[in-house]
Amino acid sequence: MYKRLVWMGFLLVLPLAIALAWSPAAEALTDNQKLFNEVWRIVNRAYLDDSFNHQNWWLVRQGTKRSSLATREQTYEAIDKMLDSLGDPYTRFLPSNEYKSLEISTSGELTGVGLQIAMDGETGVLTAIAPIAGSPASAAGLQPLDRILKIDGMLTSSMTLEEAANRMRGPAGTLVTLTVEREGEAIFDVELVRDRITLNPVTAQLRVVEGQGNSLNIGYIRLSQFNANATQEVSDAIDRLEEEGAAAYILDLRNNPGGLLTAGIEIARLWLDDGTIVYAVDRQGMLDSFDATGSALTDDPLVVLVNQGTASASEILAGALHDNHRALLVGEKTFGKGLIQSVFDLSDGSGLVVTIAKYETPDRTDINKLGIQPDKIVPLNQITLDQLGTEADQQYQAAVELLTSDMMLADAA
Repeated sequence: MYKRLVWMGFLLVLPLAIALAWSPAAEALTDNQKLFNEVWRIVNRAYLDDSFNHQNWWLVRQGTKRSSLATREQTYEAIDKMLDSLGDPYTRFLPSNEYKSLEISTSGELTGVGLQIAMDGETGVLTAIAPIAGSPASAAGLQPLDRILKIDGMLTSSMTLEEAANRMRGPAGTLVTLTVEREGEAIFDVELVRDRITLNPVTAQLRVVEGQGNSLNIGYIRLSQFNANATQEVSDAIDRLEEEGAAAYILDLRNNPGGLLTAGIEIARLWLDDGTIVYAVDRQGMLDSFDATGSALTDDPLVVLVNQGTASASEILAGALHDNHRALLVGEKTFGKGLIQSVFDLSDGSGLVVTIAKYETPDRTDINKLGIQPDKIVPLNQITLDQLGTEADQQYQAAVELLTSDMMLADAA
């Protein structure tokens, strides 16, 4: 009886072993399958939401049939579909050409219209964060929160964020038409001529203003983007303005859509001697903090200008300076992007951007989709971009009035 049971057991196991040996799972994976699995594993390991938008992430992977991955294009489509299921517009796949464009935009130069954009994960609406100063988008008068409905007649609702950005980029001298919806206005088209845009993120100038019976030297620094050049340029600007006799500062972060997280942290350290700059919270709820290092270049009074186009790394900087009582914020509520992404190289030269954490300000405030309220709310009047930071700019004038007030100067003494 014992032998019979053993043989019966062997006969049951043998077909199973043969089936496993010849099952598709045991076959060698194609390059397309390997790429799909590579993306799945990175998201599985790093993505902020461990519920994966309340779905079984393993089943998402299993649900992709190999027959649909016969070509690289089909593989990219399958990856996009998998990432779309997360409901996160910031977690996205970048084919090699789009990945190179991302690297260029953070390195300091690009060719296109110069419009920073974001996509609402719930509505799929493509929204302008801010035009880059001196760009075709800036010259055409595009504004923060403009909704870009079409690019060259194609609906943006069917595009990814990178596809939309890629359609706006192109050789200098070529044309692109944007269909724009703006609050309180009829839908209109804007024809833009692409140009080479050098991203010099900092403009700085010493200004002498008249206060309450006294003149004050104010260093005005406008920071338009957190790219690879930003930290050094801000540092050089502060050093120069200190030598020229600046006694107070205005840091203009309006229409700054962010960029490199590291640049935001390093620039905060130029203004802070101590204190936490930002907390990063991963999916386990573990906190990682980035702190000042005692390397502030000045302790002069500081006002920071913000608006609806102040986003991401700009909000990290503004929040750090505000919560550490280093600066007062003036202007309008910020954009409200409190998520941190990391970029991963993939084996075929493409890239993957994954939301890996959220950030909180030093006071442990989560500003995602909420933004930061300034200390002094001042709407921006109808002026041109060339008039920003001038007497025609009422937000700038409010900052000057604060800096020349006896109260603020006394607090900084």
